[in-house]
Amino acid sequence: MSSPHNDDPDYDPSFDPDFDLDSFVESEEVVPERRDPVVDQAKDDLRSLFAGEPESVFYQRQLQVIFEKKYFHWITSHALSELAQAGSISAQALPLPGTGTSTGTITIYRPNGYRYWKRQADEIVKLVSRFSRPSFTAALGAQGEMMFDAALPTVGFMPTGRKVRSSGELQWSKTGHDLDRVFERDGVGYGTEIKNTLGYIERDELEIKVAMCHYLGLRPLFIVRMAPKSYVNFVEQEGGFTLIFKYQLYPFGEKAFADEVQGKLRLPTDSPLRIQEGTVKRLADWHIRRLKKFSG
Repeated sequence: MSSPHNDDPDYDPSFDPDFDLDSFVESEEVVPERRDPVVDQAKDDLRSLFAGEPESVFYQRQLQVIFEKKYFHWITSHALSELAQAGSISAQALPLPGTGTSTGTITIYRPNGYRYWKRQADEIVKLVSRFSRPSFTAALGAQGEMMFDAALPTVGFMPTGRKVRSSGELQWSKTGHDLDRVFERDGVGYGTEIKNTLGYIERDELEIKVAMCHYLGLRPLFIVRMAPKSYVNFVEQEGGFTLIFKYQLYPFGEKAFADEVQGKLRLPTDSPLRIQEGTVKRLADWHIRRLKKFSG
């Protein structure tokens, strides 16, 4: 696995303002035991943020996403933990009501000198609770799948299966996982996972889905809001592609809510009518290049 700090995300150069959101209270990514020196750079950037906004309150996932162009999520998480342990910033775990999650808490970070943080923190908790309701998170997942079901055929990728665990006589039985979709173009089948979440897909799940694709004779395709470059490289080495769309996609009719989340929490959320052509064109271009490479 490559170093866990970010290079410039050249693997996904376009920033599609058409794409949007998804915002579960997902479990936090596991922080690697080996400390990366880039954590110190992240700590400097976080100190600058808190110094420049002495009356602001943030929560962990929010800061991970705000800094994700520069640092992997687990780097930001590690940096926050060290800053809080050293007393450089204050951290408080607050209950997150009505989410239906097992933990039901949210970690709030603030400058030490901010005395009236509680009211702002309560507003964050209320907003995060709204987009973390099980009914809404289910709608986010369905929205991501629906939008790419519509978008991929426009560049020649036709759906041939959903919730797939088998191909012909082959049946995946090692785990209880399935693949969200199978798309096909030019005789090539793509085992597809669609993640409309703020956080990364879990590494274990990523590896299982790649193994499923190999077993079933499919090429791995991950369609995600964001992924660390180490994940992108791993999928590429396994013959697959990672299509990043950057904005969490809110359900139709939730544009005002998406704008509220983006405005108040600085999260990349939106509710577009369709996926931009340039986004799915990246997949089509990669597919064509690979066909030419192996046919020539």
